[in-house]
Amino acid sequence: MLKLICIRTSQFAFVRKWWHFSISFERNEYMRIIGFVIIVSMFILCTMVRAQPPKRIGARTSRFGQYEGYSEPVYNEWVRTSQYLEMSDGVKLAMDIIRPAENGKPVAKPLPAIWNYYAYVRAEIEDEKVISLVGRSQSLQMLIRHGYIIVVVDARGKGASYGRLTNPVNWEEGKYGYEITEWIASQPWCDGNIGMEGHSYSGNMHFHIAGHAPPRLKAIFPSMAGFDLYQLIYPGGVFRRRMLEVVSASFKAQEAEAPVAPVDEDVSGSMLAEAKEEHKGNIDPFDLAKVPNRDSELDELKPWVLNNMATHVQAVSNSGIPIYQWAGWFDPYIRDAMQWFVNLENPQKITIGPWAHSDYDPVKQEERYKLYRIERLRWFDYWLKGIDNGIMDEPRIQYAIMNEPDTWTWHTADTWPLPGARPVIHYFADGLSGSISSMNDGVLTVDIPQSDKGEDTYTVDYTTTVGKFTGPRGPNRGREDPDMTSNDAKGLTYTTPLFEEDITVLGHPVVTLYVKSTGQEGNFYVYLEEVDKQGKSHYITDGVLKACHRLESEPPFDNLGLPFHRHFKKDITPIPQGEIMTLRFDLMPTANIFNKGHRIRVTITCANANWDELPEETPAPTITLFRNRQYASNITLPVVK
Repeated sequence: MLKLICIRTSQFAFVRKWWHFSISFERNEYMRIIGFVIIVSMFILCTMVRAQPPKRIGARTSRFGQYEGYSEPVYNEWVRTSQYLEMSDGVKLAMDIIRPAENGKPVAKPLPAIWNYYAYVRAEIEDEKVISLVGRSQSLQMLIRHGYIIVVVDARGKGASYGRLTNPVNWEEGKYGYEITEWIASQPWCDGNIGMEGHSYSGNMHFHIAGHAPPRLKAIFPSMAGFDLYQLIYPGGVFRRRMLEVVSASFKAQEAEAPVAPVDEDVSGSMLAEAKEEHKGNIDPFDLAKVPNRDSELDELKPWVLNNMATHVQAVSNSGIPIYQWAGWFDPYIRDAMQWFVNLENPQKITIGPWAHSDYDPVKQEERYKLYRIERLRWFDYWLKGIDNGIMDEPRIQYAIMNEPDTWTWHTADTWPLPGARPVIHYFADGLSGSISSMNDGVLTVDIPQSDKGEDTYTVDYTTTVGKFTGPRGPNRGREDPDMTSNDAKGLTYTTPLFEEDITVLGHPVVTLYVKSTGQEGNFYVYLEEVDKQGKSHYITDGVLKACHRLESEPPFDNLGLPFHRHFKKDITPIPQGEIMTLRFDLMPTANIFNKGHRIRVTITCANANWDELPEETPAPTITLFRNRQYASNITLPVVK
């Protein structure tokens, strides 16, 4: 026995020494016993040392996009149950509860939970099998593996939930979120620490719910969520018709075609049928077209000023709930993300990538979702599990600066707008840039106009559009990066000479137009573009304002120092015939390097035929844009050296 133990431990130098030491005393029974005890003890000690995982001294990593050594994926299974939860007003909401499991059974240990108020069907039936949101999302599976419970709730009037969707921007529905949060926290399988995650509609609901301040809601991670939903539907007072048509069609298709999974107790499917019957009373999202002003009211649609999330900034701020926003430079909510950021006193972080609301480009998708999964895990580990991974010691803003359509670099900041961004005014001027055959081919210059004369005219072309796949704000680069030249040719353009060095624009461009119009109303679009060495004009950002909505007001919140238009009925001001009017509005923020040898172009049109309602007039109005010493139309660009 002694020899076997010593052979098994002979690979350790100090054990070998004790073996030879004991042999030398083989005629001394007492010393042999002592040697045997020592060797056995060493064997046990060595075995214990080997059984322990190596300490990660200096091996732990927690920084933007990198995370290891703090949290381990210890669960490889999960189990799903579903049920109805009745709200205080009697409406039953369908929910899936997905828990980490071992050997087919849910983990008994109480765990933190992350939930989603979901408007797109929490669970579907495919080939007679139930596919939950977790089953469709590797991102959520990652949270399960790291010891989080996932709860997905069908929104009122959606999926298998009862009730009616009466208003897609209903602040009062945040009360449901309060009740759901507190119910989850009270369950024996939950340790009382609750977070929320979700994209778009679900992200919007984060702020509704946070404003009601559920005590157990410890942190939220909204992706591409709104602040001012009026500006989504009516940017600058212009009705975004096509977007609402798409949303309306999508909601109707889901209701008619989606194979919604009933909850576990609804074996016969009768409860699902009852819920779907109630859904027939849902509002059509297209009905939002009937509330064209912030103070418009129609039936169950309260004025935007009552339901819009921007109205409840103080309530969200007072909640103190930590917020990590996920945003994209090509998302229609990018200004909204920055408005939340500057208006809240909550613990905050934000990441802004080179992304649209939905991306189809595999390069962007890969990085986007990799970073998203890692940052979300770091966030919830810190706030829900108390893991001190240093995420709150880092700069609050992570943002990408775009160089080429498919290349970008990451940077950090703590405040917005960036203190290093200086406003540089670029004036619209006469001359031929030689880069485009537009209505005028004007020049964009930093030189102040010196002449008392200077104007450009053009007749509105209602066929103007920026591309087949144009989304709610410019092209979706994930699907298409169109050459804007054909759109530019139908409008007024102002283009710089070729750059001799790179120029970085980072922040919110603001345009000031001095114009006359022979029309009764009109939409004015301004596009900021980059013209490459081959002459292709790339979309960077845009802005729009309906001329009769041009009256500026004092904003009721921090509006980043940007022009604010209240869009109340009494603010509507007709176009003054024969008189010059001032249109001042911002373009969506951007972070773009205009490369050496490229140009900046500003294009002005009065239509976007693919997406917006066109106030067509016959004959088409004639627009006169002034660019002289007294009326110096211009664009102010935030430039970073």
